[in-house]
Amino acid sequence: MVDTADDELERLRASRRSEIQQQLESQADAQAEAEIEAQTQNSKLSALDDAMRSILTPDARSRLATLSLVDAETTTQVKTYLSQLANTGRISIPVEDDQLKRILAGLKSEQRETTIRRM
Repeated sequence: MVDTADDELERLRASRRSEIQQQLESQADAQAEAEIEAQTQNSKLSALDDAMRSILTPDARSRLATLSLVDAETTTQVKTYLSQLANTGRISIPVEDDQLKRILAGLKSEQRETTIRRM
């Protein structure tokens, strides 16, 4: 009777150990994938930053750096857009600060503004 209880207890412990091991392995896999994704994203951002050195003037880069402090996602979109324009030859290089202001204003005007009217 005691042996049966001990065997069942040992079987339950072994089952629980294997469950915990599987959970740890899946967490490790998820963490590794997240690290790879972060590294890929960082390399893309680094490549965009390198491209901006040749596409933008120092004043324009400064403006873009200031914008990145406020809205990093918009900055990444602008950098990608400028890189695409430069690669297709649709923009003159280097981009001056005034040109960058017009591009940013154009992006801002594309966004819908929400107004609230009182009735």
